[in-house]
Amino acid sequence: MAAEPKLNRDYERRAYWHATMPPLPDRSGRDLPDVVDVVVVGGGYTGVAAGRKLALQGAKVVVLEAETLGWGASTRNGGIAHPGFKWGPPALIKRYGEPLGRALYRESVDATSLVAGLIRDQAIDAELRLNGYLELAWGPSHAAAFPDEAEALREFGTPARAIAKADLGDEIGTDAYHGGLAVDGGGVLHPAKWFAGLAGLAERAGAELHEGVRVRSLRRQANGRFVVETGRGAILARDVLVATNGYTDGVAPAVRRRVIPIGSYIIATEPLAPDLARELSPSGRAYFDTRNFLSYWHVSADRRMIFGGRVSFFPTSVDRTARLLYRRLLAIHPQLAGTRVEYSWGGKVGITMDRMPHVGRTAGVMYAVGYSGTGVVLSTYLGTRAAEWLGGGAPPALAKLRFPLVPAPYEGRPWFLPVVGEWFRMKDRRSAKR
Repeated sequence: MAAEPKLNRDYERRAYWHATMPPLPDRSGRDLPDVVDVVVVGGGYTGVAAGRKLALQGAKVVVLEAETLGWGASTRNGGIAHPGFKWGPPALIKRYGEPLGRALYRESVDATSLVAGLIRDQAIDAELRLNGYLELAWGPSHAAAFPDEAEALREFGTPARAIAKADLGDEIGTDAYHGGLAVDGGGVLHPAKWFAGLAGLAERAGAELHEGVRVRSLRRQANGRFVVETGRGAILARDVLVATNGYTDGVAPAVRRRVIPIGSYIIATEPLAPDLARELSPSGRAYFDTRNFLSYWHVSADRRMIFGGRVSFFPTSVDRTARLLYRRLLAIHPQLAGTRVEYSWGGKVGITMDRMPHVGRTAGVMYAVGYSGTGVVLSTYLGTRAAEWLGGGAPPALAKLRFPLVPAPYEGRPWFLPVVGEWFRMKDRRSAKR
């Protein structure tokens, strides 16, 4: 029996996107305003998109980020930008009824179009490639559901087709899966280059962007206005938008009790030879599979394998997750044995109990959070729509969903995740056997 290829240890412990993004201006230490129309808490895609739209609508808006702008999932994600949610069209209709289910899916399509349109119209170098995505069946039963899913997607206006296991070679260089669902919507991008472009748009629109400013508390006055206490003083605001997703803390306890931060981890290889890159990804799609401990990956514009996934619900490190991801990568693409890993990193994904994003109000504070793995496009969209709503526009369809509490004693530290993780792992093993 051949020895398992060993992972090199001299990779960088930081995001590949951070190493290859344009340098951002230092937006720390700037004077804070005393009074604004809107304070946005969180400087990722959601907050910056909201800041841009609010400024375009004529509002005086300040975006406050505790770390550096884009520090969280906005510059750490897998770079997959696609329509849809955890649930496909049939499940959306079953859960929410025909009119709302259709409206929800349409919003995900609109979200993808919004991001693609801004990148195109504003000439942002974000390495966007709209080649669609391929969902891969971890278990035979998952593949059996793909023909109906493809038909539903086509009926919703998104070209899609089920691919039999024997034909997967035309779409991906692996025989590790039982079939695929090829969807001609969305694609991949460089998430940090996209964030840098979005931040520039927001600032040019007139939004004030501040980093290194942690919000300590939100207090609503009798006249309905908010006092936003920060580590550098207080700001008086008409409205507040919380846009902190997987990094939500005690500033918004009602939101925190509904969002579970889950670690997601990624490795990036050295650049691949052109022939090998084409073998692995003949059509340049984004890929992800159907298991609960899912994997997601694509070949980047400079031909690196960007491979991520949920590999541990226990406290862990990027060294341990790099080993686990490398082992999983070789199980899917054994052609990469001996390929060096150059970057390993991780971050938090905000997951909700219903696996849907949420936007709404609690105690007068607006929130847009809980993207559950679909945040590359939906965060920009919900930030934009929340801003429109604050400006007097109609709320998005997602605002109609009930935002469920985590059904356990929970104040931000997900102590129950190891148990949940083992349950998910068991389900994945059973799916594979079936």
